[in-house]
Amino acid sequence: MNFKHALTIAVDFDGTIVEDAYPEIGKPQVFAFETLKRLQDQGHRLILWTYRCGDRLDEAVNFCKEKGIVFYAVNKSFPEEEDDTNRSPKILADLFIDDRNLGGFPGWAHVYQTLTNETPQIPKKKKGFLGLFK
Repeated sequence: MNFKHALTIAVDFDGTIVEDAYPEIGKPQVFAFETLKRLQDQGHRLILWTYRCGDRLDEAVNFCKEKGIVFYAVNKSFPEEEDDTNRSPKILADLFIDDRNLGGFPGWAHVYQTLTNETPQIPKKKKGFLGLFK
């Protein structure tokens, strides 16, 4: 996919950005933060779209912030949006990235490649001393 305009992308937290360990925060998924940062650098708006609320939500937001990701909005379509029981809580986004997708979460390398048409650079493992004899 090559996009000519910036997209709004809603991203789940548990099982998508990090391994599912709710209510704790799991380990970051491989390439998650690198992909999210690249998408932001390309001008896409990222919305954190998660089941978490209260202190658990604050923990997730702060965890992402420490990893260099500040979301455009959190559990809403726009930063200035107010909670309103007369409106649907559905997020207005162009894409949703979630581990609960039909077929499951394909992994961040696949997401990156699909959205950018680029292959992610996977660092090569350094050979140890015994690797010199192969």
